[in-house]
Amino acid sequence: MLKHNLEVLFEDEYMIAVNKPAGVLTIPDRFNAALPNLATTLQRIYPEAIPVHRIDKFTSGVNIFAKNAEAHKALSALFENREIEKYYVAIVDGIPSPESGRIDIPLAESTVTRGKMLAHKRGKASVTEYKILKSFRTYSYLYIRILTGRMHQIRVHMQYIGNPLIVDALYGNREAFYLSEIKQKKFNLAKNEDEKPLLSRHPLHAEKLSFIHPYTENKVEIVAPIPKDITAVVSQMEKWIK
Repeated sequence: MLKHNLEVLFEDEYMIAVNKPAGVLTIPDRFNAALPNLATTLQRIYPEAIPVHRIDKFTSGVNIFAKNAEAHKALSALFENREIEKYYVAIVDGIPSPESGRIDIPLAESTVTRGKMLAHKRGKASVTEYKILKSFRTYSYLYIRILTGRMHQIRVHMQYIGNPLIVDALYGNREAFYLSEIKQKKFNLAKNEDEKPLLSRHPLHAEKLSFIHPYTENKVEIVAPIPKDITAVVSQMEKWIK
């Protein structure tokens, strides 16, 4: 179901969950309120809508909004008490070893670079679990669960173990990912033609949230379909990397 061009994944009298597109903010930008954001869009329909959590601008996937202040308090408590299971998919450089693992490394804000997080013993507890869904010689497609919700957590933890996201200018090696990196010598480009990126955002998608509803006490699983840009990269890797 679409509302104001947003894909609604779940809705009841207490909350609405939408599939946040990559490149759209959860809340208004501090310096430019005109930038596209979910909060402003949803508040045109539900004036009291409040975001319960945020995901990075260039991450897609499940984003929950409470429909009023009371529901916001109840839903926020689930996140604060770690009673919500949070699952992501990601594409990273290299092949993590072991094939599944747990990264338990505190994260802290950088005192040098504004908006950057660091693995540091003075930081807050941060735990990420991962497993390889598919591996492609020099890349991997991962299923990830985060047990905490620190800023940039997955991006920093994957960098820490030597497997950053394939597109991440802040923590990784590229600002964009190209088909030529997959096809290598088999890639041909027409004369005077510039190659366009296959992916130009973080290959990170908030695929599922699972929790016990604070009012109905029913189990709720909200799933956002894997977006086409991520599936396209995985498909090309399956096709060309043996």
